[in-house]
Amino acid sequence: MLAYSARIELQDGTFLVTFPDLENVMTYGATIDEALANAEEALNGCIESDFERNYTLPSPSKISGENLYSIPVAPHIAIAIMLRTLRADRPQVEVAHLLNISYQVYQRLENPRKANPTVKTLEKIAQVYGKRVELGFV
Repeated sequence: MLAYSARIELQDGTFLVTFPDLENVMTYGATIDEALANAEEALNGCIESDFERNYTLPSPSKISGENLYSIPVAPHIAIAIMLRTLRADRPQVEVAHLLNISYQVYQRLENPRKANPTVKTLEKIAQVYGKRVELGFV
């Protein structure tokens, strides 16, 4: 599971949320539960937007400590990130050819707002990269 650490601190009666790995993401909540829900929404919205604009996303760091919470990246965004990471420097057209799909179809797989791959498609992609797909519910 792809997740980023969020620091939640009580400031002036409000729970302020910041992300050590993502300086441009900040939110708050009146309660800790509201702050956690807002953190997930802010994280995913920012990552989705930055990813679409081809900004480099930092990998989640392995930090721990007080007031730190693990905030998950939504599966549809995580899949797009994983596909782009797997592809690395290869052109999308090359990977599309290996998968025997059109360039436009592959392009959508790497777009978190448009991607909706089937499990069979994910298995096919994993095979091209010599990987396997692992799914689960938490």
